Parts: sequence; structure tokens; C-alpha cells
Amino acid sequence: MNQLERESRRRTSSGRSQGRSSDRSTSYRKSESGSRNRRTSQSSRSGSSYSYRTGSHRRRKGPDYRLIAIVGVILIVVIACIVFVVQATKSGEGTDASQESVTETAMEKQVTVDGVEITGMSRTEAEAAILAKYPWSMTVTYGEEVYQVADLMAEKVDSLLDEIYTGDPKESYSLDTTGLEEAIAAEAAAAAAKWDKSPKNGSIQSFDKESGKFVFAGEETGFAIDQEKLAQDIQSALDERRFDAAIEATGSEVQPEISEASAKDLYKTISTFTTTTTANAKRNTNVRLAAEAINGTVIQPGGEFSFNETVGQRTEAKGYQSAAAYSGGEVVQETGGGVCQVSSTLYNAVVRAGMKISYRRSHTFEPSYVTPGQDATVSWELPDFKFVNTSKAAIGLKASYSNQKMTVSVYGIPVLDEGVTIDLKSEQTETLPPPAPTYEEDQTLQIGEEKVKSAGTSGSRWVTYKITYKDGVEVSRETDHTTTYKGHAPVILRNTSGVVLTPDETTTGTETVVSTVDGMPDDYVPGETTAAAPGETGEVGPGVTTQAPSASETAAVPPQTTAVGGMVEAGPGAVSQPESGPDVIEPIAPNPGA
Repeated sequence: MNQLERESRRRTSSGRSQGRSSDRSTSYRKSESGSRNRRTSQSSRSGSSYSYRTGSHRRRKGPDYRLIAIVGVILIVVIACIVFVVQATKSGEGTDASQESVTETAMEKQVTVDGVEITGMSRTEAEAAILAKYPWSMTVTYGEEVYQVADLMAEKVDSLLDEIYTGDPKESYSLDTTGLEEAIAAEAAAAAAKWDKSPKNGSIQSFDKESGKFVFAGEETGFAIDQEKLAQDIQSALDERRFDAAIEATGSEVQPEISEASAKDLYKTISTFTTTTTANAKRNTNVRLAAEAINGTVIQPGGEFSFNETVGQRTEAKGYQSAAAYSGGEVVQETGGGVCQVSSTLYNAVVRAGMKISYRRSHTFEPSYVTPGQDATVSWELPDFKFVNTSKAAIGLKASYSNQKMTVSVYGIPVLDEGVTIDLKSEQTETLPPPAPTYEEDQTLQIGEEKVKSAGTSGSRWVTYKITYKDGVEVSRETDHTTTYKGHAPVILRNTSGVVLTPDETTTGTETVVSTVDGMPDDYVPGETTAAAPGETGEVGPGVTTQAPSASETAAVPPQTTAVGGMVEAGPGAVSQPESGPDVIEPIAPNPGA
């Protein structure tokens, strides 16, 4: 195809293209013209309503700036959160990388630790290499038994690696096995405890009721590991880098301080205390039964005696009878009434023997069978009376009742030094007014007339001292406890009924009496603690005060106990009570002329 033909075709194609464009333009103008004609026609038909709809249409199509602003704020917050997360991630990665560079940097210098070359190793790799050569598995053996010794080198290895990897390292290091004396001694003691056996002194072990004597048992030999040698062997193994050594312990027998033969010579009655009971047969039965329950009791060194655990619950099945006792501040018939005389007698005996009183509580009202302040009330399950055996050998208790005499003795090796004795002394420090009177109706009296049925009693406060003597000369005196006892309220008869009757027309009730029986604190509730009631004092041991009773201002104070050679003996000088002692309830006679 020549040049002329190509030019001709180009022009022909261009013409056709322009023709098509012209046709489309013409068609578009026709369409626009028709559309305008239609709109004009509609406008003429709709009039003003057209203008209203046109304006409304423009408001709907306009931009919603409020929506745009909300979307923009949301986008900004989202972007900010993304940026924060990315930066935090990069920061964490940087920190990890930094830490890794500090703790896991390979050792570039030529360094050895006890022959282990750690050049090119990270700290973790170096530690693994050292432990692989010097693993810890040290043991102590005795016979077929094994004690695993705690790793004594772990901290030493850790400290050494800190020095190497955080400073300018030297070429050669050696594991330090010095300065471990305390840790080694502790391990030696722990291993010894596995096999040590304390020797047992010859002492009383039981009581033969038929013969009325304590039975001695032979001494027992003990055993002790040589801790000093064991500690030396452990140190030597450390110095020699034998961290997997199996060290054999050695030991020897340990003889007791007191043999059976010497025990029989050393044992004696180290204290005795006696009180006098009443003529009340039921009460005396209870005293006898409680004494029998205590008799022959053996308390091992450091052991604690409990009255309630030893005697047990006082029940009719055991033979205990109902006798007068205080409950809620009133005289009641209680099964086992009167056993407090046994616990009080025991208290006086063991304190003078040098034992430690661990739990004691006084009565609510003054007792008559011991000096006020020297009593120990008990009930099931609380209050209890307890003491601890402070001797290096077992002690035994002997208790008995006979002919209105209650006696407790402590049998053992003396706790107190030669010539030393202990005694208790109680002094009244204050007399308290009796409680407000109570009134009872008596229609045999004239209207408005009053008659004293019982005068009541005053309360009192006492301080009890523990006095130490050396060869009969007082060397110390300390306040052991203080006690507050309550008084009894007076009872007044009167007639407020408005009717006067002859004695034949009325029945006289049981007379109100004042009793000197031992009994329970009036605020006591079984199972409660022994906290003192408001305004009262309480005591659980020497030097501490205890809750206590109140008693008659006119009640006679029993004679003071006489201590002879550290022992309180029955007979002359012993505590002795009048026949009208505890549980004897005697009515108060009407006032003369009433």
C-alpha cells in the first residue's frame, strides 16, 4: 500500500468518527431539550410547591459536618492507639535485646574456672559447664540411712559468675569454698538430728496401787553423732571439690545423768500440803474420789498436768454425789461438789515444790479451807488447774483423804537448791461493801415491818506473795497474783401484800443461808475463756492476776501454813479448818428481839 492510499483511508476513518460524534452530540441536545421542556411543564403545573421541594432537596444533599467530626475523632484515637502499641512493642524488644546483651554476651577473653574454659560461652552456658564438671550430690550416711546435704556451693558459683560477666575478667578463677562455717554446722546438726537419741534418766515410771509405791525404771543409754567431726569432713570435701562425696558419720553412746540406782537415792517427798474438810459425808466422798484419781500420777520432765484430764468428768456413774457448790453466785447441789478442795490442796503442794503453774483461777467467794488467794477452782470442762514439771526427772503425786484430812505430796528429785524453800503468803488489802440486799415476802410480818433474815457478808481483795527462803531466811518476795472475792447480799423479810397471816396460815420456805462452800465463779459459762469479769481480777499463773471470789467480812481466816524445810506437813502447824467448813450450810438465826 502506497502513501496515497494510506492517507485516503485515514481521512475516511476520521470522517466516520466525527460523524458518530456529531450524531451523539445531536442526540444529547435533543434529550436535554426534552428534559427542559418536561421540567418547565411540571413547574407550570406545580407552582410554588415546586420551589419548596427544590429547597428541601438541597438541604438533604448537603454535607453532615457533625458526622464527619465524630468519624474524624474516632480515626484519630484509633491511629494514636496503634502508634502507642507499636512503640511499646519496639521498646520491649529493645529492652529484651539490651538485657540479653548484658546477661548472655559471650565471653571473648580466654577465661577458665577451676579448669573449665568458658571462652566463647554465655553466662548460662558457663554455669552449665561448671556444674557439669562439679555436680552437687553430697550426702551423709550412717548405717544404711542417708541424709542429703543441701547445696552449699550454689550461691558461690552464682556470685563468681556475676563477677566474671559484669567486670573485667581475669584469665583464671577458682571456686571459693570458704566462709561456709555456719551453713556447714547447720547441715551437720540437721544430719545428727536424724540419728541422735537422748539418754533417759533413771526415774519413776509408774505407780503400784497395791503397794502404794512408785516403780522405778532402768536408765536408757542415748546416742549422739559427732557433729564437730562431721562438719570438718564436709569442709574437707568442699575444699577438694568433691561435691558428690558420700560422708560417713560417726557417733558414740551418751550415758544418762541419773542411773536407776542413784535415782532411788535422790527421790524423796519434796513437798506436802494438807487441808481439813467438813463433816458433810457426800462432799467428803467427792474429795476422796478426786484424790484417788490423782494418786499415783506420774508427770514426765517438761510435761503438763491437767486436773480435769486426770480426774475426768465428775459423774454419778463414777460415784460422785451431789453436794453444795456455787453456780451463778448461788448455792446449788452439784454432782462432784467439793472437788475444788482437792485442786486447791494440790496447787499449794506443787507451787511449794518449785513447779510452774500454767493455769489457775480463784473462786468467786472466799474459801475457808485455805487462806484466801491460795485456792484453785475447777469445773468440767473449765476452769481447770494445770502445772508443768520443771524437774529433769519425772515426778509423782500422792493424794489421799482420811478423817477429814485432804493431803497431797509431790515425790521427785528436788528442783530447788539445797536449803531453798518457797512459800505463799496472802494479805487482805481491802474490805468491800456487801452487795445490795435482796427482799423476800413474809406475810406473818406486820405491814411495813422488815426483818433481817441474813446479814450478808462483805467482799475482799487479797494480794498473794511468793516468798523464797534460804536456810530459813527470806531472800526474795514477789507478788504472785491479786484476787477479788465477792460478798453475799443481805436478805430482808418484809410484807408488802397488805394481808397479815398467822404462822399456821402460811408455809415457811427454805431458809436462805450463807455458805462457805467452794464453788464456781458466778459469771462462769462452760467452755468460756478465763478472762476476768469487769471490775475483777483474774489469774492464770505467777505474776498474773486471776478472776476470783468475794467473801464474808466476818469469816475466819484459816491459820497460815507453816513451812518446815520446804515441806508443809500435816499435824501441828498444818492448815486446819473448823468442823463447820465448806459445804456446811448453817442458817443465820433471826436477830434478837425480832
